[in-house]
Amino acid sequence: MTRRSRAREVALQLLFQRDHNANVDRASIERFVRDRLRDPALEPFCLGLYDGVVAQVADIDQRLTAAAENWRVPRMATVDRNVLRLGAYELGYNKETPASVALNEAIELARRYGSADSPAFVNGILDRLNQQGAEVKAEPEAPSEPANP
Repeated sequence: MTRRSRAREVALQLLFQRDHNANVDRASIERFVRDRLRDPALEPFCLGLYDGVVAQVADIDQRLTAAAENWRVPRMATVDRNVLRLGAYELGYNKETPASVALNEAIELARRYGSADSPAFVNGILDRLNQQGAEVKAEPEAPSEPANP
């Protein structure tokens, strides 16, 4: 497991905890990260992922709902929901992570922590979200000028 993969894993654990207890104080969150990572260089990346998802959770959940056909975010398994949030954050807001890396990392987290169906579920939704994002980011073609006769 790469160092950044481990940081994502800890961020996922924090997001899972937040789903069940949103009132954990910041000092406890930072101590959890410090104790789990044992690498001060990774702490900002991990906390940045966690804080980014928390700050954008309403927008992320709205995008996930649109991308997940026949699924509402609150009805998803807690692990799947938070893997999707983390992956969606990296795809949409964290420009330093290539889309292929964000997708692969999310699928691996789903494989490690979710059910047997989680990797395919996460892959399908995040791939759709990534395609929608690529469509939005694509520049529209400039209208061509008619040729002069």
